[in-house]
Amino acid sequence: MNKQIIQIGFSPCPNDTFIFDALVNNKINTGNLSFEAVLEDVQTLNQWAIEGKLAVTKLSYGVLPLVQHQYNLFNSGSALGRGVGPLLITISNLQAKNVEDCLIAIPGKNTTAHLLFSLAYPNAKNKIFLRYDEIENFVLEGKGLGVIIHENRFTYAEKGLIKITDLGDYWETETGNPIPLGGIVVKKTMPLQIQEQIDFLIKQSIEFAFAHYPVLTDYIKTHAQEMSEDVMRSHIDLYVNNYSLDLGDDGKAAVKKLMEVYERIHAEG
Repeated sequence: MNKQIIQIGFSPCPNDTFIFDALVNNKINTGNLSFEAVLEDVQTLNQWAIEGKLAVTKLSYGVLPLVQHQYNLFNSGSALGRGVGPLLITISNLQAKNVEDCLIAIPGKNTTAHLLFSLAYPNAKNKIFLRYDEIENFVLEGKGLGVIIHENRFTYAEKGLIKITDLGDYWETETGNPIPLGGIVVKKTMPLQIQEQIDFLIKQSIEFAFAHYPVLTDYIKTHAQEMSEDVMRSHIDLYVNNYSLDLGDDGKAAVKKLMEVYERIHAEG
């Protein structure tokens, strides 16, 4: 049987490789479809989504308003939850007093991290956009403050860095919703039946991964750079949950709220 090959973009972070391992490595029955993984950092995937480069891709929820005209959001595969938000950090308590006067490094312009930071600090305009894994060093070198995501949440304190604000806590307090960090989208031009099939297969891939957890597969470890297995599991435990299996009503309400906040922030300039 000739299978239809579909490229699917996601990051090399443990939460994404955990989710997609079974799907892209033929550990589940994918029927008439075959998946080719395209691994890139989220900032690159966000830009590619704006350009409409991939048929199926991970993206930050912060970029969803810019691409909703050409992509549909899947129910499965999202990173969404409570206590999982980005952190604003500093090297010195002295800088914590005047956040809006500091230079702030943010992991990508069209990221959820930037949106949540803008919600908490609407008057902070002095920003620089870096890859997420460059931000700790930016702060350590005394260049300014930083918004960290992913595994850096687990490593910043041991490097002597200090949390100023948990931007996720701020979001949860302000809105009452869980934090929508990243989702999986599909081109609207793809036949609806295929869209639904992929959504279902992503859910199956996650269920397969959970059934074998806490074992970490070679696929996860190969792409996790120099992380310890404990950090890999912390990463997975933080970002993969029931919302990843299915957004449900709570998840959809959180995404809707994020879209409303995006519109309000951009309307205000």
